[in-house]
Amino acid sequence: MSYGRPINPATTVVRHNGETLHRELEVDLCVIGAGISGTTTALEAAKLGKKVAIIDGLPALGGQAVNSIIGTFCGLYQNGTHGHRYTFGIADEMLAYLEANDACYYRHGPMTTVVHYNEVALSRWVETSLDAAGVIPITGAILREVERDGRRITAAKLVTRYGDVTVRAEGFADCSGDAALAYLAGLECREPDEKVYGTQQCVVEGLNIDLEPPERDELSERIAQKAEEYGLIRHGGIAFYFPGKEVAVLNMTHMETPLDPLEASKMGQIGKEQVDRGIALLKAEYPEFFGNIRVRSYGFPGIRQTRWIKGAHHLVVDEVVEQKKFDDAIGRTAWPIELHNAPEGFVWETFDENHTHYIPFGSMICPEADNLVAVGRCIDGDPAALSSVRVMGPCMAQGMAAAQALDLAGSGSVHQLDMAALQERLSDNLTRTDGVAP
Repeated sequence: MSYGRPINPATTVVRHNGETLHRELEVDLCVIGAGISGTTTALEAAKLGKKVAIIDGLPALGGQAVNSIIGTFCGLYQNGTHGHRYTFGIADEMLAYLEANDACYYRHGPMTTVVHYNEVALSRWVETSLDAAGVIPITGAILREVERDGRRITAAKLVTRYGDVTVRAEGFADCSGDAALAYLAGLECREPDEKVYGTQQCVVEGLNIDLEPPERDELSERIAQKAEEYGLIRHGGIAFYFPGKEVAVLNMTHMETPLDPLEASKMGQIGKEQVDRGIALLKAEYPEFFGNIRVRSYGFPGIRQTRWIKGAHHLVVDEVVEQKKFDDAIGRTAWPIELHNAPEGFVWETFDENHTHYIPFGSMICPEADNLVAVGRCIDGDPAALSSVRVMGPCMAQGMAAAQALDLAGSGSVHQLDMAALQERLSDNLTRTDGVAP
């Protein structure tokens, strides 16, 4: 049965003529990077009635939150086993979607509430939410050039396999993770003096859910004891479980994440090999619980820190530890100092239940640019300070702040905002003390 279609559909013969398709797009806000930072920025701006384009180098939306299978939302909650939430707004919508689809689990303690999530469900929330909001996606697009007119960025020039795209906008948000927009615009950026290691995550299936999993500390200690025997770079690790389900996200690896394109291309292979070695260890050491596990999916290499802006304010670790309440605070968290600066381990310094530290807007803006706001891993701070504010909870707060700030700035400068007006718009993320997880 042909259902009304021709049996032999027509075809068109084409030949490349040396020309490249070039599309032009004008929007109010151009967001570079479609991870949780970029998604939140774009959705918040769309709520303000802005025409928004969101751009990512991958052929899919979701960034590392989806494609690197980070697996947990960290930094959303106050410390303690049942602390209040810090970030609201877009986070409410995301959590409601995940809950409705049986795609998240709230692990209370031992330090704080962490939200484990299903990356497939999260990817659909990202895609459907951006589509419903009218955000224009441009995926598989590499940022190649940035146009400036004095202190204003005027255009982002993209290369795709189907042709070039130029996006012109009133405001720009650098949610790229590597400060790609700021760097190509010729703005001052920072790079770490010592290595910050990334992680290759994966989802495994086949757990024996009739048994209790190994205790968290016991598992990490056993991995540390056996790491050299199995050729593991990182001497420790954890697994994120979903109660009643035979799947878990494994976090057992460390790998370098260099900015060099050839060296960076090797990291995915190294990371997957490390995952395979880790699985062999788990099967041998815990045969009853892990004996039948297999990889369901490998994430893309997970990057923690590579390059970020030199901002109007350089957040330092003492300001985090001392809970400095900045005059231009736009969000808050209590996540520990989590600095992955050694191949075999990392710094993990926790805070007490009453601790809250804040994110200054000055760390999100470049002194030389009036219409650019950085979000997530791109904001300015020392590596230890950034390790406590680059997790996904505070990244969502930063995304909301970026959209609101660029809306208030309009054709003016993000350096001349009415800070009281911005903080009024962000008051939930600065003052609310409800939202305890179920």
